[in-house]
Amino acid sequence: MLQLDQLVPPVADIARAAGEVILEIYQAAAPDPEGGLLAYKADDSPLTRADVAAHALIAARLSALDTVWPVVSEEDVASLAHRRSPGTFWLVDPLDGTKEFLARNGEFTVNIALVSDGVAVLGVVYAPVLDQLYWGGRGVAACRADNGRVLPIRVAEPVPDGATWRVVASKSHLNAETSAFIAKLGTHALVQAGSSLKLCRVAEGTADVYPRLAPTCEWDTAAAQAVLEAAGGVVCDVGGAALRYGKTELLNPHFIAASSLAGLPIPA
Repeated sequence: MLQLDQLVPPVADIARAAGEVILEIYQAAAPDPEGGLLAYKADDSPLTRADVAAHALIAARLSALDTVWPVVSEEDVASLAHRRSPGTFWLVDPLDGTKEFLARNGEFTVNIALVSDGVAVLGVVYAPVLDQLYWGGRGVAACRADNGRVLPIRVAEPVPDGATWRVVASKSHLNAETSAFIAKLGTHALVQAGSSLKLCRVAEGTADVYPRLAPTCEWDTAAAQAVLEAAGGVVCDVGGAALRYGKTELLNPHFIAASSLAGLPIPA
């Protein structure tokens, strides 16, 4: 059985290969205002040809690795039977940020996580348009690869009293609860990012906190949570408890991703 650090190269290759498939469809769909849209799912989220193609590639290649863990994917309803804790499984969002894909802003990602007994122990996040690859996990250093360079990443130091908080917040998800949380921080500057890149911005130290006080699913966060925690950060619910996976409920609780809990308006 491969160790976690030994899994990084093959899983990174799988994420890149899925990204290439997505890019082919993304580029071919440029003249099409619907960008390869196939349908809308029961929750009104869009499904594109890129979602389906990336899922097929990732599921096949993860299953071919020297592991015994099942693959749970957003695009395979039957696979949800394997999403349980205790237990170990791959948790995949083949195309995180399908709305960003359709909006053609380039800020969508491939998310591949390994979950063991409720904890995201390894995560790989790849942004195909930006050609940015992030990875990290338990005992696996957090890194970013882009432009042919591999760099270790680390969260920023806690924000000093009275200093400006760099807050990742999506304008489309800036609801009243999120706005109230940000207001409690005091002086702040908004950092824009899409999909799992929000958590990765905190992991690399270019943002301090990402409050997500709106619905997300487990596959939206697991990979980037592993990266952020490996970089020294924290992902917790509004009561301060770490996000966990394989729950009875597929939806995550509202959560805060941050470099540190220090100074945040939540219980320490």
